[in-house]
Order: sequence, then structure tokens, then C-alpha cells
Amino acid sequence: MNKGYLVAHLRVHDKEGMEKFRQMAGPTIAEYGGKVLVREPNPDVREGENLGIALVIEFENIDIARKFYESEKYQAAKAVRELASNTHLVLVEGS
Repeated sequence: MNKGYLVAHLRVHDKEGMEKFRQMAGPTIAEYGGKVLVREPNPDVREGENLGIALVIEFENIDIARKFYESEKYQAAKAVRELASNTHLVLVEGS
């Protein structure tokens, strides 16, 4: 089965809020077996708009990525993140 990935760009406007989000989201990522592959605050944008931090998290499969995203704990963290940043986020399946 292919891996599942969360791919996000985050434009942060509240650093303290983002730190609270990270403290909430980190244990939940681990609970679902997620592994942060990329967290780059200054991505080398070649096309399009610089949306801020680039983030890629790998999960065992897309179903687990979806369960993580839809979990109560992550939804609580997401509410904090939404106050602290503008985010573009997709879940994708890959090898």
C-alpha cells in the first residue's frame, strides 16, 4: 500500500499561536505514526507565490493520514492554527 502525505504551506502571522499549535499537533502526529519529512521556513519558490513554511508529513497510508486529519485532537490543534496562520493543505497518496 502506498504512503499517505500531508503537504502544507503555512503563512504565519502569530508565532506564539503557532508554537501552541505545534505543541498540540506534535503528539497527535506521533500517535498516528506520522513522520515530518520536511519543515522548511524559507522554501526556494520557483513558481507561484511564496506561501511561507513548507511542510511534508508522511503516514503509513492515506487512510491513516485522513484519520489523523479528522481526529478530534488534530481538529482542536487546527482551530488554534487557523488563528495563527493562513494555510494551504492537501492529503495525497504516493510511494
